[in-house]
Amino acid sequence: MFLTLTGRRVVVVGAGPVGASKLKALLAAGADVTVVAPSIHPDVEAAGVRLVRREFRPEDLDDAWFVVAAAPPEVNRTVAAAGEARRLFVNAVDDPPNASAYLGGVVRRAGVTLAISTDGQAPALAGLLREAFDAMLPEELDEWMAVARDIRPEWRRDQVPMEARRPLLLQALNQLYEAKR
Repeated sequence: MFLTLTGRRVVVVGAGPVGASKLKALLAAGADVTVVAPSIHPDVEAAGVRLVRREFRPEDLDDAWFVVAAAPPEVNRTVAAAGEARRLFVNAVDDPPNASAYLGGVVRRAGVTLAISTDGQAPALAGLLREAFDAMLPEELDEWMAVARDIRPEWRRDQVPMEARRPLLLQALNQLYEAKR
């Protein structure tokens, strides 16, 4: 999922290793994270997020924008129901029946983000595909991004149609390699 979470409240229910693994991306996205769990893994403790040390209550989702359920399935079911009642998307980690949002394998490099999803059915496959895409991306991706970013204002100014932009970008990227010969 690609969401703007900067400054927005995200609730993570569950503070074990699985919940801890979700914090890095949420914090990188600028989310205001609250973790609710009766016991807290040291990695979660060290993350510097708001901690609520108790069992989940539906009102924990009040004013949230997004929810991650990283608890046992019976707790995730309760979280999913509370999220549904509040019209919130819930990512139930490795628990597709209790999820309304699926996060995939993500590659972030040089301002480019690739996400791979298996609709929550095969997270290990998503991880393998993420590693493969990461290995296939060109080393010069930062240069590609700079060219694409720099040329876009010209296209907008000149009202270049969207369908014409990709061939023009390909030409500009090929010029990078011609210049290196």
